[in-house]
Amino acid sequence: MRDVQRHDSAHSPGHRQWPAHGHHAHRRDHADHGQHIHLHDLSRVGDRRRLALVLGLLLGFMVAEVVAAVVAGSLALLSDAAHILTDFSALALALIAARLAAKPPQGGYTFGLRRAEIISAQLNGLTLVGLALVILYEAVRRVIEPPPIDGPIVVATAFAGVLVSLACVRLLTGVGRRSLNVEGAFQHVLTDLYAFVATAISGLLVWFADFTRADGLAAALVAALMLRSGWRLVRESAHVLLEGAPRDVAPAAVVETLAAHPDVIDVHDVHVWEVTSGFPALSAHVLVRAGADCHAIRRELARRVRERFGIEHSTLQVDHVAEPGRGLSIELAQGQSVPRTPEGGAPDP
Repeated sequence: MRDVQRHDSAHSPGHRQWPAHGHHAHRRDHADHGQHIHLHDLSRVGDRRRLALVLGLLLGFMVAEVVAAVVAGSLALLSDAAHILTDFSALALALIAARLAAKPPQGGYTFGLRRAEIISAQLNGLTLVGLALVILYEAVRRVIEPPPIDGPIVVATAFAGVLVSLACVRLLTGVGRRSLNVEGAFQHVLTDLYAFVATAISGLLVWFADFTRADGLAAALVAALMLRSGWRLVRESAHVLLEGAPRDVAPAAVVETLAAHPDVIDVHDVHVWEVTSGFPALSAHVLVRAGADCHAIRRELARRVRERFGIEHSTLQVDHVAEPGRGLSIELAQGQSVPRTPEGGAPDP
């Protein structure tokens, strides 16, 4: 087992700093960068107002659509309302998560509550999948035995839904969407456009061709869109909870970037993950040649990963490789190690 001479490790903000033992202390690097988290996108007053307006539009139209669905007897309208409910929930949870994430870390939560957004996104995705399955089941029943449908109400409500969806898309386009919930809601609103178009077509078929099965078919289409969106949200949130590397950051590329420094001898124990969506983190152990400036190398490596991968939060432990004949050890069968002197013998007890 090879011993190394430890010189420095860089902890970006978010790691608790313990008192140093010995003559080498842990030091912080790029202290300001760790404060850049994606939920700051929701801290701007303009963004909050836009989101509040979108929430108001979605809530108001959802209530009206449920009433219209009951009056018209349309499952397609009811499925659209269920989809809007998940959009509303995603945006509301994103705002709540932003407030939780803004609280400083305390107690055992050293990263604060930044993953509240991810948990809420997973719950939203699971709810979306569950609603989709229920709607799909009812849609099949209605295709087999179609009930009477009021076509004009379906058409009018669907066209109103198209207008509401367009307004929400326009408002959300101006909002920072690095939040997984906000981006998910944006994608849902886009799919609402297709769903409302399908519902409008089904209403026209019921109105003019008396093809009542069109309502069940449109509901099945909406359910399929909900399943796709819900599964994507569950998959993405699970990836973060399982601490997978960000989709746009390849761990091998990070290792290559660190190893490209001329003074770096070895890079290992590399971990790349996301604390929450848009907040990547990195830790690694780097060995450099004897005599190299560990502090300068650490700062340079942190700069490289920050500029190439956008990783603001990096913890780099930089050590010198032990000089030949010094600090060496041999491993015993029992797993213990005995230090060796420069002359090759074991030191006196």
